[in-house]
Amino acid sequence: MKIKYTKKRLRANLFVGLLWLTISILKWIFNDYVNWMDGFFLAMALLYLGQYFYEWRNQYLKITKDQIAVNYPFGKKINMSEIYWIKKFAGDYILKTDKKELTINTQIIDKDSLKNLNEILAKIDLPVDRTPFASRG
Repeated sequence: MKIKYTKKRLRANLFVGLLWLTISILKWIFNDYVNWMDGFFLAMALLYLGQYFYEWRNQYLKITKDQIAVNYPFGKKINMSEIYWIKKFAGDYILKTDKKELTINTQIIDKDSLKNLNEILAKIDLPVDRTPFASRG
């Protein structure tokens, strides 16, 4: 299952990338000299557009029955069976194992995907004092 980014985040990256590309093209059309700034504008456009396409294609998290993986280049992976603590801090989830810690930023997750993530994390069998999903009643 993929946990998706918000559409707002994806659109913002696309808009900023297209803005840098427009500036780069306009600078190239209206200036007959080439300097390092022309390359800077084009590089920024390529970086933002690259980030947009990467995030659109891969999304934020990939969850299997065995592990949770953040879809960044060199992103973290954590085994579901090794999680011994789920902490909610400032709206984010911090998943802890003996060796690793994975922070999930809930502000950049689509609302429907956040519901799915909450359901998956709630299914992890942990003591009541080690999860925000346990019923304390």
